[in-house]
Amino acid sequence: MLSAKRLLVLALDMADGDLIRYWSGQGRLPHFASLISSGTWVDLESTAQVLHTSTWPTFATGTLPGKHGVYFPYQPKPGYQMAQHVQPDQYGVPTFWHLADRQGCKCVIYDVPETFPEAEFGGKAIFDWGTWAWYGEPCAQPSTLLREVKSRFGRYPLGFEAKRLGARMPDVAVMEKRLLRSVEYKRSTAQWLLQREPWNLAVIGFCEGHPAGHYLWPANVDAAGPSNDGKMEPLMRFYVALDRAVGALTDSLPTDAALFIVSGDGVCPNRCAWYLLPAVLERLGYICPLVRAEMGRSTPRSLVSCMKSVMSPQMRRYIANCLPWWLRDRLGAREQAANIDWSKTRAFTLPTDLEGCIRINLKGREPQGIVEPGRQYGELCQEIRTRLEELTNPVNGAPAVRRVWIRNEIFPGQRQEQLPDLIVTWNDEAPFTSLASPRFGHIEGENSDPRPGTHSPYGFLLAAGTGVPARLQGCGHLVDVPPTAMKLLGFTPPATMDGVPLIVLTDPTNGQKARQGFVSDAPH
Repeated sequence: MLSAKRLLVLALDMADGDLIRYWSGQGRLPHFASLISSGTWVDLESTAQVLHTSTWPTFATGTLPGKHGVYFPYQPKPGYQMAQHVQPDQYGVPTFWHLADRQGCKCVIYDVPETFPEAEFGGKAIFDWGTWAWYGEPCAQPSTLLREVKSRFGRYPLGFEAKRLGARMPDVAVMEKRLLRSVEYKRSTAQWLLQREPWNLAVIGFCEGHPAGHYLWPANVDAAGPSNDGKMEPLMRFYVALDRAVGALTDSLPTDAALFIVSGDGVCPNRCAWYLLPAVLERLGYICPLVRAEMGRSTPRSLVSCMKSVMSPQMRRYIANCLPWWLRDRLGAREQAANIDWSKTRAFTLPTDLEGCIRINLKGREPQGIVEPGRQYGELCQEIRTRLEELTNPVNGAPAVRRVWIRNEIFPGQRQEQLPDLIVTWNDEAPFTSLASPRFGHIEGENSDPRPGTHSPYGFLLAAGTGVPARLQGCGHLVDVPPTAMKLLGFTPPATMDGVPLIVLTDPTNGQKARQGFVSDAPH
């Protein structure tokens, strides 16, 4: 029976299991290699197959997005026409460390992405100090804890954050150097926290893998392999630094502790067509632009649109990058809203940078909604799905869309109205420069995202230490990790969790039973 007095969970943001196993096999990552050979490796399906940034909220709560309600910094919200910045009250369920805390578990939490402080949590926690995309502001419970970290160790050295960087492409050499320093900073501050505080459960987020995956992934490279080793050197050096940090933390663990290393997604080439989806919906008649006749021609209502129409793409990017992130995002949302005729628009796109996210303009939910709930809503979702599945990629003639997910079929729950109604995942076998449809021909557009790497939909759990069976392999789902962690420590996972303890760890002789209620996008 799985049992330990303490559990250290290293949450590796966007760490790729295939890269770790490949470089471990080459001898480049000795600490990972040792843990792989002595512990249990579990391939994890993940909600990243549908909504790529829903992984850490899913990990934090042990529930699927329809229950926890969090998937992106900017999300739809009933009562609002356009997406809103996510707030702490977005979460519909507590984190698993809060649940463990209620049962007497001493917890230390540090930089788990996309999480917030929780009322009545009795442990020690730091939020958004060394994360990549700030969902809130850097803070701690108690507040004095972050002040002490700053005093002892200085500021977190990365100096980049997703929303503030925007669409700019940083100097990759500078990014690499800062990432290596940031991994060491995270290691030293994490060790200090673990030595300073009594704990049964510690969850430490190494979020540096997120920008490393986006910016250090080499352009025009499909996967790691001998022919690409030279191109992969910058990313490999990052993983070597991460390996050293994992080794240092593992070596300092008490003898009664177990170790979980978990990632909810990985890295792959950035090939997606989200930026073409608004034009697709307009061509198909779902988005109706708002125009006015002036001097014998139709012109956009939005002043921002008028200014953009006379600027080059390079000038538009330059001005956008000079604006504060909050002003840039606010202007963008206002421009989108001002250019739509909501009295005729049945569906529209939501902010994203990977999959396509579509919201139905639903009466009673959106202030200017026109689509009737029930049958009309359901028929419209099915119609949009059918028409998007007709899209092809002119580069190779293959279907452009891997799958169109309908939210209430895949993520039911009390918070599902805070998710897109339809989610489009792309066939990334070839890059996109345009889309083709038998209904409207071809459309082209400019992708504002310069990042060569993006999220792959597969995660992993590497478990080792006290109470963990050795040299096993299994499969499961990311949502299973929280109840497994609670069971290992002797606490009771609530029945409201969607996950179940992983049998490969808790009862390895019986194997892992199949998961019900989550349909995989594609085999791993």
